[in-house]
Amino acid sequence: MRKLVLGSMVALGCLALAPAWSADKPATEKHEDTSAATPVKAHKVETSGSVSVEGKKLDYKAIAGTILLTGKDEDKDDPTASIFYVAYIKSGVDSAKRPLTFLYNGGPGSSTVWLHMGAFGPKRVVTLDDEHTPAAPYQLIDNNYSLLDASDLVFIDAPGTGFSRLLVNEKDKAKRAAAMKERGKEFYGVDQDAQAFAQFITRFLTEYGRWNSPKYLFGESYGTTRSAVLANVLTTQQSVDLNGVILLSQILSFANDIDAPQYNPGVDQPYALALPTYAATAWYHKKLPNQPAQLEPFLKEVEQFAMTDYTVALAAGATLDPERRRAIIAKLHDYTGLPESYIDKANLRVFGGEFEKTLQDSADLTTGRLDTRFSGPSMDPLEQQSAYDPQSAAISSAYVSMFNDYARRTLKFGDGMTFHEFGDVYPWDWKHAAPGLPPGFFPSSTNVMSDLAVAMKYNPQLHVLLSGGYYDLATPYFAAVYEMRHLPIPAKLQSNIEYAFFPSGHMVYAHEESLKKLHDVTAAFIGRTDNVSH
Repeated sequence: MRKLVLGSMVALGCLALAPAWSADKPATEKHEDTSAATPVKAHKVETSGSVSVEGKKLDYKAIAGTILLTGKDEDKDDPTASIFYVAYIKSGVDSAKRPLTFLYNGGPGSSTVWLHMGAFGPKRVVTLDDEHTPAAPYQLIDNNYSLLDASDLVFIDAPGTGFSRLLVNEKDKAKRAAAMKERGKEFYGVDQDAQAFAQFITRFLTEYGRWNSPKYLFGESYGTTRSAVLANVLTTQQSVDLNGVILLSQILSFANDIDAPQYNPGVDQPYALALPTYAATAWYHKKLPNQPAQLEPFLKEVEQFAMTDYTVALAAGATLDPERRRAIIAKLHDYTGLPESYIDKANLRVFGGEFEKTLQDSADLTTGRLDTRFSGPSMDPLEQQSAYDPQSAAISSAYVSMFNDYARRTLKFGDGMTFHEFGDVYPWDWKHAAPGLPPGFFPSSTNVMSDLAVAMKYNPQLHVLLSGGYYDLATPYFAAVYEMRHLPIPAKLQSNIEYAFFPSGHMVYAHEESLKKLHDVTAAFIGRTDNVSH
């Protein structure tokens, strides 16, 4: 996912969801709403290319296409969705046993343009490191850090996003909207979404003869939520053991979101888990009273304080001793750069949107959320919290513009169609049937930690790589570490989990040096776990 959408951060566009295909070729956009009763077929286009990855040239075949999903009656000729993907297959090798990685962003409701064009595809969009990228023309360059050297890649647009479309067989135009709304209920939810991706993956394995390939999931943000559920579905329901699950900018328990406590008084854990990110951000913008020379040793100190003195102080609530309270306020000032008077008014509890608005308030700047290295002019100097995300504003046009150009010019796909950066997937069904419990057994925030735990216990050889950025306030890195340390798994399975963190934000790859390290860490992880040469 590129955007995590919670509370005041809801930012997905209201985009039309309609069938993309008529007969053997893409329908024009103006006919998409009226072609649902036309026989729908999958469609794909193959092209070829080459790229040098860290100095080594490799040739590849690119396949841009769709796979049709069906309902429970798979033999019925009535597809429910057309899922768009772009696959990159290395040429000149036996692909049957080559590693295969399925990649997706999250949202929920985001296309996978971000991972595709920013991280691991053979082409990469150039954006400025921590400033707003100037308007077009943009640059698209060979990606020296494509993951294609380690694995074949399949970038998937979730149902209703990108070029993926929901399908309904309804001739009556007046009834189509209602039918489409009902169809959405089959896909727009935690469990429904995972089932759709599981069906796509098994059909892809069949169509391309990849059942015996080492298999990996790579999800970003809500894509990590999806990966936990999907890993469990594939392992326990489809008998598809995975070699690895790669989680970038993780959130498995939504109770840990830093903006959640404003709606859930008494749940203070997110404040402690976000504190290291607050500290990293204040360090980056030089807002600390006593600026440490190095970031990472400083963060270890903050993590220790967050899990001890700060957590105890928050737990004390109204019984916190006044002298102790003053000491905690002083320490929070030292670690965040926020004024002591502000921390006092906030009762030691500053949620994400408030931090973003307040840290650089003296300069009338709002700090980024997805990547707190970014700053932008505040919309309203009197706001309590941030009104937008400067990092999202800084790079979105470059990504969407260049993918629209690349898809049509290079991949030869999408003429006459609209690419939906975000899909209208709301209302999203957040109810989740956690393993071992019936749906809705106990109302709570979505938590899929048990799903990943079950997948790891069912397949004790499953390895997990957790990656993230120190400057990510959408999914703070320390919250992800906390979740992993609290997975309900045997202690010995903790050794299956690896960690890698970078001086970047939610989209780690937006910082070129971090992109290189992310590539190297991920490629090495695949190389250790693919069982091909071991």
